[in-house]
Amino acid sequence: MAAVDNSQGPVGTGGDNGVTDTHTNKRKNKKKMNKVKDKDKDEKEGNDGPVMNGEAEPGTSGITVKTVSPTTNSETKGNKKTMKHKEDKDREEEEEKSGILMPQMNQYMKKLTLHSEKEFLFWDTQPVPKINEHIGEDVNEAIHKDVKVEDIKKDPYHLPEGFRWVTLDLLDPDVLLNLYNLLNENYVEDDDNMFRFDYSQEFLRWALMPPGWQANWHVGVQVCKSNKLVGFISAVPAKIRIYEHQQQMVEINFLCVHKKLRSKRMAPVLIKEITRRVNLTGIFQAVYTAGVLKPSPVASCRYWHRSLNPRKLIEVKFSHLGKNMTMQRTLKLYRLPTETTTSGFRRLVRQDVDRCHKLLAKYLRKFDLAPVFSKEEFMHWFLPQDKIIDSYVVENNGKITDFVSYYTLPSTVMHHPTYKSLKAAYSFYNVSSGTPWKVLMKDALITAKNADYDVFNALDLMENSDFLEELKFGQGDGNLQYYLYNWRCPRMQPEKVGLVLQ
Repeated sequence: MAAVDNSQGPVGTGGDNGVTDTHTNKRKNKKKMNKVKDKDKDEKEGNDGPVMNGEAEPGTSGITVKTVSPTTNSETKGNKKTMKHKEDKDREEEEEKSGILMPQMNQYMKKLTLHSEKEFLFWDTQPVPKINEHIGEDVNEAIHKDVKVEDIKKDPYHLPEGFRWVTLDLLDPDVLLNLYNLLNENYVEDDDNMFRFDYSQEFLRWALMPPGWQANWHVGVQVCKSNKLVGFISAVPAKIRIYEHQQQMVEINFLCVHKKLRSKRMAPVLIKEITRRVNLTGIFQAVYTAGVLKPSPVASCRYWHRSLNPRKLIEVKFSHLGKNMTMQRTLKLYRLPTETTTSGFRRLVRQDVDRCHKLLAKYLRKFDLAPVFSKEEFMHWFLPQDKIIDSYVVENNGKITDFVSYYTLPSTVMHHPTYKSLKAAYSFYNVSSGTPWKVLMKDALITAKNADYDVFNALDLMENSDFLEELKFGQGDGNLQYYLYNWRCPRMQPEKVGLVLQ
């Protein structure tokens, strides 16, 4: 198996609800954070993912098909191509006006064909579906068969001179601090260097040390002379159901290379090394996400964002007032009650684990790509922990009917005299069986607002589309592609995805 980063970027609020983002989509060899979708800019610009050394750098990008200028010597042929691009654009604009949008996956595939083949040189060597590969509806299988563990390379891959491999002991406070510093300074930031992810040390332990975790899967690269950590990649175990098939895999996360070393081709080596280490345990499949296009996503989801503190978002210039909107009108638009309204709505406690575990397991059977949580994994991922994860249930007459959860991922606000951090909540797993989605998730927003979150983010997977627009979420320009390593199966729409990675 191999890996790319599955990080999710900080976000602004959607322009359709009165607040819009100010940033443009720049081409930089670093990951981009999620931003508010700017429809005017989307029509003018293509959102190609940045490419470095033949490999797309993980990040976030919008779904926009780039118009390519004809290069043929025939003027007539060139004019026909230009006219076709114009017709395509006009048709897409008409579809958007009428509310009928092209399926996201079709847009991704169309955009993929515009990339140069050399951008995917590394991935062409890996067991992943090819860009234009047709996968039949009855195909759900490994690409390469498992190999004997004794046949797997025993020695680590070669690193450039002056660097060495290190296995991170995250139980050591100094080691954890070094990892935090690497990610805090080099992981994900926006194009204008205004915001950068700030995963807490406690969050990193939670994300990287679930039941069954292995220290050998916390892979770092150090500078020999200084012992400075300059690269990292991780894997955690997970059982994933793909359509009707369950497969033991790993989830890959936190691929990060120091900014000054991104010309050293270190990312592909990190990917190959985590692959080798996981293969040695008899696991040959992985799931990962990225904000850029690689061969070849099994699904593509879009970020949506609900402003909880619009004044702050505007003051840090993450968003700005929408057309014909004043600050007072904007604050009124996003105002929430101070108390939840659902009878029996309360925080999850340990005594709820058995019932909630069964409730979530039953719900996840609806989807074509979903985790299969053990009871121990449920306890790890969902029992509330301050500044990491919060979960709520609805219980009436001794029966738990509903469940909501969200995790905490702040971002550092750089170069601002007053604000130093944006506090973001990310929708995790939710189940609505007795309370309407809008009512249930509005209560979740109220709890987040009362806990001083600035924005609440959600993907349009599972049944989230049932509440996003009604609760004034704005559609962002950040997308998340889902990938399976060493596995092929038919592609699926966002509403059939039941998997959320931190």
